[in-house]
Amino acid sequence: MLKNIPPLLTPELLFGLAKLGHGDDVALVDANFPADRIAEQAHARLVQLPGLSTTQVLQAVLSVLPLDSFDSPCAWTMQVVGDAQAVPVPVTEFRQALQTQGEAAPGSLERFAFYEQARSARLVVQTGDLRKYANILLRKGVISTD
Repeated sequence: MLKNIPPLLTPELLFGLAKLGHGDDVALVDANFPADRIAEQAHARLVQLPGLSTTQVLQAVLSVLPLDSFDSPCAWTMQVVGDAQAVPVPVTEFRQALQTQGEAAPGSLERFAFYEQARSARLVVQTGDLRKYANILLRKGVISTD
């Protein structure tokens, strides 16, 4: 056990996050997302957290992962098919979690554009979330002393 680290950040997840460099993406996805296939196509590490919601994982990840401040947005959600303006409950929760950490609201991507961007992720984290559209992409930023 480590102090000040949320316990749901497993050793495997912490290792995956620690290996990310500036500009690398991490995909936090729900139980219905084709995570195994996307991770394989991306040659990315796949971490499975079946007992957790994507919101819980996002909150824990944001506590240790700096987001990119050079590009905006630095997070993206998946648009509702047929209604790009709809805001599902998970996306509302993601916005709140980002705001709590002082981050900007996420952008949104059409479903297949989201899949395409996820294929470039270095880390794919599949949660047990059964809610539709409980998927978010994050771009890692830098930690600096200057």
